[in-house]
Amino acid sequence: MSSLRPRREDPPVLEEWYRRHLGPDIHDISSSGVHPYSFAEIRDVCRIPAADLDAVVMDDSVSQGGDGVRRAIADRYAGGDADRVLVTHGSSEAIALTLSALLHRGDRVVVQEGIYHSLGHYPRAAGCDVAVLPGRAVRDGEIDPDVLAELVTPGTAAVIVNFPHNPTGVTLSPQGLRALKERTAATGAVLVWDAATAEIAHRWEVLADPGADGGDTVSYGTLSKTFGLPGLRVGWAVAPEELLTATFPLRDRTTLFLSPLVELVAERAVRHADELIGARAAEARHNLAHLTGWMAAHEELVRWTPPEGGVCALPVFRELERAAAGPQEVERFCLELLERHRTLLVPGTAFGAPHGARLGFGGPQEDFRAGLDGLSRFLRERTAGR
Repeated sequence: MSSLRPRREDPPVLEEWYRRHLGPDIHDISSSGVHPYSFAEIRDVCRIPAADLDAVVMDDSVSQGGDGVRRAIADRYAGGDADRVLVTHGSSEAIALTLSALLHRGDRVVVQEGIYHSLGHYPRAAGCDVAVLPGRAVRDGEIDPDVLAELVTPGTAAVIVNFPHNPTGVTLSPQGLRALKERTAATGAVLVWDAATAEIAHRWEVLADPGADGGDTVSYGTLSKTFGLPGLRVGWAVAPEELLTATFPLRDRTTLFLSPLVELVAERAVRHADELIGARAAEARHNLAHLTGWMAAHEELVRWTPPEGGVCALPVFRELERAAAGPQEVERFCLELLERHRTLLVPGTAFGAPHGARLGFGGPQEDFRAGLDGLSRFLRERTAGR
């Protein structure tokens, strides 16, 4: 009999959904990122000649990240201080390394409702006392001050938030961010800020990274969302030096560092961020305008809160809401949509929202509209069948 007995733990709904259902020849309107660039496009926009690629020596890098890519990230997001930058395999690794080092059993931690699964997993895995910041407490760009005062109390170890929120697109105004920073600073809590889609804003200006001016803040960034480079697998954390140093024992025993080739491309991408993000943000805004009209035309079937930032929203399907459908129903809904119309959504069960689904509008315009057309036909078919 085999002695192999792996520990049983269910994978995140989001990643399991993509593992099973993301494939070719479908209209993917589920993503929280923008339309990915090809390598040829990246080389053109970021001015990477073949000679620069040929000059890369395939040697080791270092576990904090190579000097060039850290300086590029620091200049844009960390006030120029490269010592406070850790470059990782996607922001998911940055989250794992820093939260594993930061949090301890019994810590009081405030976690935003419906947040990206990794951000909620590590506090619970560490045995923290988790308090939930409810989604309804974020209105008109601010966290309700009474809720903020009730949740973020003296002795709170960390406050973990994601703005613009994935999947709802709700975000803070500059004033709302200032109030949050003041409250965390006053109570001694570390502000943990996931800024994956922060550089695409619809209602207010793009928020400055709260980690740029130092202090007890951990902020995460990635090339996967607004940059259109998910396949490069590059993310980062901006954090106090002592926290980054505390991540090295685990990093040095696992992934060690990024490829110097990847670091070169990442460095150039960050240096040309305005061009990369600007083009994809314009495409997303065209799609959002079309989506807004689509929602108005289907208001008897679906409701939503228009996103204030990012490239995704969380529409709620009235049929499922009226029936008080359980988690299996929305997943069945999404599977039927995929089977009948080759259109992919992510069920709201991935975010604790059983009557809705994540709908992304950052993709190519033609494919996005084809996906919406498929969803429209599907909703009409279900209505006619009742």
